[in-house]
Amino acid sequence: MKRKLGLLLALPPSDPSATMVHGLAQAAIEAGHEVYLYLIDEGVKNIGSPPYQQLATSGVKMFACAYGCQQHHVSTANLNPAISLSGLVVLSGIIDACEPFLSFT
Repeated sequence: MKRKLGLLLALPPSDPSATMVHGLAQAAIEAGHEVYLYLIDEGVKNIGSPPYQQLATSGVKMFACAYGCQQHHVSTANLNPAISLSGLVVLSGIIDACEPFLSFT
C-alpha cells in the first residue's frame, strides 16, 4: 500500500538526525511511497548538501522555509529547481495530508 510520509527537519547537516531523515526518505522512496520533506530553521542548511540534493532529484517533494533561509544566510540563488521555497502554509498542508508525519527538531 502506497503511503504519504511527511518529514520535518529543523536541524543542521552536522546533527545525526539529518542523516536519519535522509535514510528514512530514501528508504520510503525506494519502497514506492510518496515523501514530503520540509526543511525549517537550521534544517534549511541541508539544501546544499549532496545527500539532500540527491533526495530532491529522486522523487522526494522537498520544501525549504524561505524565512529560514533568510535568517540562516542560506543562499537560494542557485537553488535546485526540485526544491520549493515556501512558508508555513505549505507545512500545514503536508501535516494534514501525510500519515505518518515525523518531526526532527
